[in-house]
Amino acid sequence: MTITSAPRAGRETGPRRRRKAALTVLFWLLILPFLAWAVIRLGGWERGPVVQLFAFTPYVAAAAWVPALLALATRRWTVGAVAVIVAILLASAVLPRAIPSRDKGPRLGVQLNVMTSNMLFGGADAATIVKLISEHDVAVLAVQEFTTEGRQALADAGLGALLPYSSLADEPQADGSGLYSRYPITSPGADRNGGGFMQAYATVQVPGAGPVIAESAHPLAPYARSVLKQWRTDLLAEPRADQSGTPRILLGDFNATLDHAPLRELISRGYRDAADTAGQGLIGTWGPYDGDPIPPVTIDHVLVDRRIGVREVTVHPIPRSDHRAIIARLTVPAER
Repeated sequence: MTITSAPRAGRETGPRRRRKAALTVLFWLLILPFLAWAVIRLGGWERGPVVQLFAFTPYVAAAAWVPALLALATRRWTVGAVAVIVAILLASAVLPRAIPSRDKGPRLGVQLNVMTSNMLFGGADAATIVKLISEHDVAVLAVQEFTTEGRQALADAGLGALLPYSSLADEPQADGSGLYSRYPITSPGADRNGGGFMQAYATVQVPGAGPVIAESAHPLAPYARSVLKQWRTDLLAEPRADQSGTPRILLGDFNATLDHAPLRELISRGYRDAADTAGQGLIGTWGPYDGDPIPPVTIDHVLVDRRIGVREVTVHPIPRSDHRAIIARLTVPAER
């Protein structure tokens, strides 16, 4: 008679050990893309086809917790610890946008409410835009993809009675730009950026606060690898906020999120992002609003000179546009 000994309690058999090792390898493979994403994002090294993908970094940051929690739940402590570190790194780049900043700029001064809206080839619902301006006491409006038809629609909706002063450069398709103001303006004009879009601007004479330069920004979109150089150039060519000159507001469709290094570099040149400052920086402004199956991303922004305070930011749907409008309640320095 042959006697065989049973496996000792707690000792794993060969097949079980192999399955456990295979699952550990699978966890490492799941974590590696998130690790690469975190390194590229924190280093500002996005290039080529990943530029478009990096607009979706907030979703990646949320998904990074899935392999981390699964690894910890299955007691794979080493891979779990690495996964948690990766998830924390991604969260550190994203979560601050949902937390109001302690430094919102000056609280004292003259209130100035501004709004930006991409009109999608001029077809956005003008009545909704005008209603928002009236309800939120908007004094400065910037519009992009501003056509002659869009200009007429805004006029027919009664915009002139609310914002009688303007600097307009309406053009066919997506190239046009416009700036409207409740207050008198000086030095109106519009420049065409390297990507082909017009950017209307003017100096707004805010009562009790002196002049403020406002510009409707619309850098080229990174829609193909062949235009990425121009997209980056357009963003970095936007005017800096000169702390010794007239306070400046850049607002519009920047075709970039805060996960794109060129936009962060532009902001570092004397600006603050109003939505990020107010803790509203994760609200999507472009994506599925005209029916496209794209997760919302935040590519519309109000950038303000650091001498201008941010009090509140709200985001609003506009029928017949693929963008949502942003309204920012600001405080500009009072005249001395």
